[in-house]
Amino acid sequence: MSGQQKALLAALGVLLAVLFAVALGAGSGDRGDPSARNPLVELLGRVGGGRDTVDPATVDADCAQAPGRLVVTGRCALRVADPGGLRTLVLRSPDAFTVQAGAPGDADFTVTDEVTPADDGSGAEARIAVDRASTVLVSCPGDCLITVARD
Repeated sequence: MSGQQKALLAALGVLLAVLFAVALGAGSGDRGDPSARNPLVELLGRVGGGRDTVDPATVDADCAQAPGRLVVTGRCALRVADPGGLRTLVLRSPDAFTVQAGAPGDADFTVTDEVTPADDGSGAEARIAVDRASTVLVSCPGDCLITVARD
């Protein structure tokens, strides 16, 4: 190995050590907030194209009042047609509700979430990943109006 190659290798080693030290110093000591949004990740999601949403016309339910509008009394099963790829089913309501759905892919478990209205008064929103024909169970403590949103 020539002297020039040795110097280049040593400079590369020093650069890697400096980058590692900067990465350690830049990290925060806490565990983080799982609900926090990273602006860089949000930007990359918008630039790279986020997931499309499920078309409300492809959602059928016994509690459907109109396409995309559900009136849930107690519990209702939503049948989502095969979206042809990974899509997001967006459900919104002014009231709290519970949603239960199978995980996408080959995962063999069910995810349950209790959704409550946001503090800013914008209501409750659930986002469910769907990649095949699925049944999503929605329940409310009383009667509630749920909208299948496009965005």
